[in-house]
Amino acid sequence: MNRLTFFLLAALVFCALSLVGAQHQARTLFVALERAQAEEKQLDIDWSRLQYQQSALGKSARIADAARTQLKMASVMPGKTQYLAGIALPAAAPVASAPAPEASK
Repeated sequence: MNRLTFFLLAALVFCALSLVGAQHQARTLFVALERAQAEEKQLDIDWSRLQYQQSALGKSARIADAARTQLKMASVMPGKTQYLAGIALPAAAPVASAPAPEASK
């Protein structure tokens, strides 16, 4: 009976330590999950902000403003437009249908 009691006590201690280890691992994994979910939320917020910035930067009024202020460009005015005379290209010669080459025998 003494050996059986010792064996059951050892099994009980082993089970208790296993339970403590499993709970610690579960808590560690839960904390890691919470951190990952918080990072996911932050990345979603950043993604939405970047999409908004991209749409704002692509608006034609902003592009026109940047062209005027940063690149010193001006709008096209008919009085300032210069037209260049085009180069006259010679007319293409009509393509005559050539006879098919004879097949060698």
